[in-house]
Amino acid sequence: MSPDARPLVLLGAQRSGTTALAGVLDDAFADVGGMFTINGKLPYLLHRWCTQPDVTGRHLRVDEILHALHRKPPYGRYAERWLESVEKALRTAAADVADGRVTDAAELRRHLVREAYTGATRYGDKYNEYLLELDLLADTLPDAHWVLLVRHPAAVARSMLKWTGDRPWRPGSRRDALEKWASWHQQWLAHPATRDPARATVVEYARVCAGEDLGRLSRAIGLDLLPYAQQLSERAGEPEQEPLPEHISRLWQTLSDLSTP
Repeated sequence: MSPDARPLVLLGAQRSGTTALAGVLDDAFADVGGMFTINGKLPYLLHRWCTQPDVTGRHLRVDEILHALHRKPPYGRYAERWLESVEKALRTAAADVADGRVTDAAELRRHLVREAYTGATRYGDKYNEYLLELDLLADTLPDAHWVLLVRHPAAVARSMLKWTGDRPWRPGSRRDALEKWASWHQQWLAHPATRDPARATVVEYARVCAGEDLGRLSRAIGLDLLPYAQQLSERAGEPEQEPLPEHISRLWQTLSDLSTP
């Protein structure tokens, strides 16, 4: 696999535009024989249900993983084919674990992710919660390129509070939405790998929609994303009447500086 075709993981706080950018990556990858899943979350599930105690006990918890994948399935151009590959790989691995042929959980997680994207020229996944477990993510996908999409915290908070549907994790106030936004991004700033430009790229949603950061991301991953830019649009929100708390403003400035070439 060439450096440009390393696995790509798209991260970002909820309501930051990651799903929109993932749609661009899905189409761009598919057009060159690749596969990008949107909310595939296989590593996230493996970190919980493919642990060393599970493997030592010869019991890969396939039922739990498959239930989670099908309860809220991923989407994207090849999502159904991907799910079939995942199930096949999991069932094969479960038998190997039960028979004692596999004993290393970390290596098994790496193997299962690779098997899920068998045949793809390049692959990747978007799942917001990866931002909360960067150490585990780095272990499961050691050669991945991480892309962090950031969006102005006031816009994120406004979008969180308008979120509809069954969202038990939705904050109840602007202050709490801003604090949640901050806590997610502090995880990124605390991780040593995120300052390596060869391994990580930070882009800002408004500049992605305008094309500037989409072009920069294209160069970072060796794939032209600009032909798919029509999928992106930054909606103008209501003018903010309330200033950001000082610590939120400082954090936003730090992230903005990281996303500015």
